[in-house]
Amino acid sequence: SGANAPIFINANTVRLQTQTGGEKYIDCQENGAVELYHDNTKRIETTAAGVTVTGTVSDSKGDVRIIPQNWKTAAYTLVASDSGKHIATTTGTVTIPANVFAAAGGDAITILNYSGSDITLAQGSGLTLYNSADAATGNRTLAGRGMATLLFVNATTAYISGAGLS
Repeated sequence: SGANAPIFINANTVRLQTQTGGEKYIDCQENGAVELYHDNTKRIETTAAGVTVTGTVSDSKGDVRIIPQNWKTAAYTLVASDSGKHIATTTGTVTIPANVFAAAGGDAITILNYSGSDITLAQGSGLTLYNSADAATGNRTLAGRGMATLLFVNATTAYISGAGLS
């Protein structure tokens, strides 16, 4: 009763499909899988172990199995959209600013020095950047071909670790 009342279907198998039966939308089996279809191709299936996805799993940054790259060839200051990406650079200072990433923390960025020369990772004004190796704060040097990951615990505190980091 009412516009928001649930619909109950009691059956061992429930299938939503086109009127002619030519294409499935959803297929549900008692004590078994629930399958979701796109254009009659199964894309998601529940299993006893969890969920199986056929195809690419994507979010707003793209395929979740790929760490998106932001390529830079000069000095660069990190921006909010760099979260979840890796910054590949060949030269210049990479500045790590305060109050750009989530106040609740959890933002992660990897910096890759694609050159054979050192680059500077600059602790921006108002940011505390802790080196995970020794708890030191301040600017860091990333050696040629080195790689370092930043993890923000809040908008003004980040931890950094990596290879070639001093």
